[in-house]
Amino acid sequence: MQLAGKVFSAITEVIHQAERKPADGALREVLRSGPLHPEEKAMVSRAVFTFFRWLGWMNPKHALRGQLEHAFELAETFNADNRKVPDRELMEKALPAWVRAEVTLTPALLRELQSEPRLWLRARFGTGTKVAEKLQDTEPHVTIPDALWYRGWQDLYLTPEFHAGAFEIQDLSSQIVSYVCDPAPGQTWWDACAGEGGKTLHLCELMEKKGLVWASDPAKWRLDVLKRRAARAKVFNYRAKIWARTEQLPTRTKFDGVLVDAPCTGMGTWGRNPHARWTTEPADVAALAELQGKILHSAADAVKPGGKLVYSVCTLTQSETVRVADQFEKSRPEFLPAPGKFPGGDLASPRITLLPQEWHSNGMFVAVWRRSSG
Repeated sequence: MQLAGKVFSAITEVIHQAERKPADGALREVLRSGPLHPEEKAMVSRAVFTFFRWLGWMNPKHALRGQLEHAFELAETFNADNRKVPDRELMEKALPAWVRAEVTLTPALLRELQSEPRLWLRARFGTGTKVAEKLQDTEPHVTIPDALWYRGWQDLYLTPEFHAGAFEIQDLSSQIVSYVCDPAPGQTWWDACAGEGGKTLHLCELMEKKGLVWASDPAKWRLDVLKRRAARAKVFNYRAKIWARTEQLPTRTKFDGVLVDAPCTGMGTWGRNPHARWTTEPADVAALAELQGKILHSAADAVKPGGKLVYSVCTLTQSETVRVADQFEKSRPEFLPAPGKFPGGDLASPRITLLPQEWHSNGMFVAVWRRSSG
């Protein structure tokens, strides 16, 4: 990749800012303020993510331009034939060493994390094939309804279909979580950690827009984004309310189902967000696992007898997944493990791990419980 002066300057600025803030935030800031054409912005984005994806192979004593050229060479070799990067190198260099104590690493997982991530869309309920035909360069998933793999290069935010609410940009694993919840028309659900509302909107659609979904988040700006997304998607069977994730719940309502898509280290997204590999520490895992347990315990009080509780995190660390679930079951015996739903039938287990190499998406852990009627 040839790096012209202003493109290289933008890349350098992002990498320097990433020493004190997340790279994706630095990238947005630099691209918003810099005089770059769309093609140049795409080059900057690709270069930044390529650099951090292959950072473990870089020699920090070398000049940045030389490191970038080496990262591009590695990426080109890997993309042409990923077997040309030996397993031993992947195990030693792709992730920081502390991860081995939390995750069972395999060459297949690491090869997926080193690959360019797929871009997944979620079409409006029942319209996947139609949307794929309109967008082109789009392939429907063979198992997950209305999930689309987009392989083109156009700016999807500028398409008429996006502005008409025909689809949302949402990773495949996030879409699967909503199917595991299996909300029914007429029920009342709570998306306790809704963020910008991707799963909230999907739950509403799976309920055929009948019933109600509460959405909460500590940040008002995220709920404001949800409001705009809901208006574009023409989804109105939801209610948003700020919740600081304390024991004081945002409502006295008892729900048919509660989804706790908890904040996490996001290891499952490290293919898409490679900078986070090098900024996340074991202390972050421990702190977030404690927070996840507290949120899950508080939100569980809002589940009605016979209702469903779903816990999901886009990470693969043992501390944030099975250990949180184990501790919750010990402290709340009235919640019994219950197989979730999946397109085509029930899951065999109340816990599933969506591995990036199997789904070509973010990694995700999901656990399902039902509250005892007694």
